[in-house]
Amino acid sequence: MNDSPLIVYIGCTASGKSSAALLEAERIGGEIISCDSMQFYRALPIGTAQPTPEERARVPHHLVGMLELHQRMTVTDYCVLAEKCVADVRSRGKVPILCGGTGLYVKSFVCGMDDLPADPALRAELDAKYDSDAAEAALFAEMRRLDPAALKKWQQCRRKLIRALEVRMLSGKSILDLQTGTLQRRFPCHVRLIEREPDVLKARIRHRAEIMLNVGWIEEAESAIADGLFETPTAHQALGYRIIAEYLAGKMDRSELLERIVTATWQYARRQRTWFRHQQPLADELV
Repeated sequence: MNDSPLIVYIGCTASGKSSAALLEAERIGGEIISCDSMQFYRALPIGTAQPTPEERARVPHHLVGMLELHQRMTVTDYCVLAEKCVADVRSRGKVPILCGGTGLYVKSFVCGMDDLPADPALRAELDAKYDSDAAEAALFAEMRRLDPAALKKWQQCRRKLIRALEVRMLSGKSILDLQTGTLQRRFPCHVRLIEREPDVLKARIRHRAEIMLNVGWIEEAESAIADGLFETPTAHQALGYRIIAEYLAGKMDRSELLERIVTATWQYARRQRTWFRHQQPLADELV
């Protein structure tokens, strides 16, 4: 059984980490395990930049396109599945290569999760009450009352806010006070952070968005929306689909659609960039 260190590629969206991981996997006999929270969904291959059939033929990819839109994936779920994938890849004498930009998933798998209180029944109740666009104002109001610091940190991520509310109700403390923030790895690994200069990354984001729109992203979004994308527990967070919905409703033309997607993606990439920088020394090497 192969027990060599796990190789991990992390970085902003459109930074080129997937291509780098693919080339290394071919060179050393590796298989890629996705760590992108939106690539799990089978119905969203274009908009979430899933590996193409040609890329999958070159190197096996795991945890890609394996969920339906209505299925939920939590950080804990991901860590369990990724653990099984690593063991499976190693059992066949191959090298597991983790690759993705969902920083919390990477950190939780590589370093473990903080031991925070949880109650499945309470979480189900909070999800039912707050996990929708219509209930977002009520969620913000409750977090403003109980944990304004967590609201400020995660205002852009409803799932994290609901988790923070769950922890606050169970412990009486802010999740920010309970998180240790330690980065002690659970096993040997080598983490490579792909970085690009801002202008280069912006250009790559624009180029990729143009390609995605030209190869069917709009049609993919239209189908997913018709299948209830925006009512799903986690898939609704996929970047760009709400902007395409506005385009389909006639609220903008094709050129504005591209600009809106590029802007939203760049804003997301900046948040990723900040997160990865604050998580040093999670990365061993800048590439």
